[in-house]
Amino acid sequence: MKRPCIPAGGAVLALLAFQAAGPAKAATAGDVVRHYADIAHAGYGDSLALARELGAAIDSLLASPSQETLDQARQAWIVAREPYQQTEVYRFGNLAVDEWEGRVNAWPLDEGLIDYVADLYGEESELNAFYTANVIANPQLSIGGREIDASEITPDLIRSLHEIDEVEANVSTGYHAIEFLLWGQDLNGTDAGAGERPWTDFATGDNCTGGNCDRRGAYLEAASTLLVADLEEMTASWGEGGAARSDLLGRSPEEGLSVILTGMGSLSYGEQAGERMQLGLMLHDPEEEHDCFSDNTHNSHYFDALGIRNVYLGRYVRPDGSEVSGPGLAGLVAAHDPELDKEMQAKLEATMAAMETLKETAEGGMAYDQMIGSGNDEGNAIVQAAIDGLVDQTRSIERIVSALGLERIEFEGSDSLDNPQAVFQ
Repeated sequence: MKRPCIPAGGAVLALLAFQAAGPAKAATAGDVVRHYADIAHAGYGDSLALARELGAAIDSLLASPSQETLDQARQAWIVAREPYQQTEVYRFGNLAVDEWEGRVNAWPLDEGLIDYVADLYGEESELNAFYTANVIANPQLSIGGREIDASEITPDLIRSLHEIDEVEANVSTGYHAIEFLLWGQDLNGTDAGAGERPWTDFATGDNCTGGNCDRRGAYLEAASTLLVADLEEMTASWGEGGAARSDLLGRSPEEGLSVILTGMGSLSYGEQAGERMQLGLMLHDPEEEHDCFSDNTHNSHYFDALGIRNVYLGRYVRPDGSEVSGPGLAGLVAAHDPELDKEMQAKLEATMAAMETLKETAEGGMAYDQMIGSGNDEGNAIVQAAIDGLVDQTRSIERIVSALGLERIEFEGSDSLDNPQAVFQ
């Protein structure tokens, strides 16, 4: 099936403070777990604040459609991704996060469910009856014997369509649904260029292109409303008395450490190194990139990796440059095995250096989907170096589990790393 598909400088500059800081103090396991929850609360809170700013930019676009207001909404989306990607390390191990995450960050999506698509997308999918439902163009849907009243596009309607028929590619809400509506399909393959949706797709009257501009605006507004609501829920869940915090702190400190390391290892290895990077590189397939419509994938990878380091060090740099700092795993590991802590910190720095190269390359004109293209030896090598760093640091995370005397943890895997031949079968 077809899925054709800048950050703000303050957070990046603030990383200098990260790199200059001394080693973390030794702390109890309970201290580390509680501060982990504090960083989660801050990260989701920052994601919420920037999602609200994105919503305001979307309101401006819809009130006064123009290239300028569309560009402003796109930039607000890119900035909003920075703190959110740093929270992805909380997904694995925390059931409350993992069950919720699909509403806000599910990908890839069959965009034909939402809006018009190019002819090369294909007219149908054997696996998905809603493949080209095009809710924006169709006030009434009759699919697979099911009648759906879509005459009014509301948050409740698009929520009801999310993963409809239990098809994971039916993504109707979250960051990537908004991304698709702001950029449109990226039809460039592994050539230069992102999506090129015209601002007139949100215009009124005779200036409207793509048809149904009022309904497209209503969908974008509904998706933005839901994103804010979902982030409000998760921010509260990590606050005092919230469900996610209470679940974590209700466990033994050792179980809490296992949750933290499960998130670090699973994101580092199977999810990011494997499913998000190695798979796309092996297939040279731009449909496997994470932020495929906007060509923002380099930032998603960078800030995912940064989130892993945040948790280990116990430090998170907020969008305004301030820090949330306290007991991290680093101090606990150093108290048990100083050399292992040095090893882990060195590997985290090596991964971030590789991610910085990837990021700088993309911002210099070679987008991530170009880097993974067949025959691009330079780009392939840059991506592979970042993958190798993630895999290597996972080996040290495994050693930390043992050093802290925790029960064996099974990290998320990926055929692209564990059984590469299966990818091509």
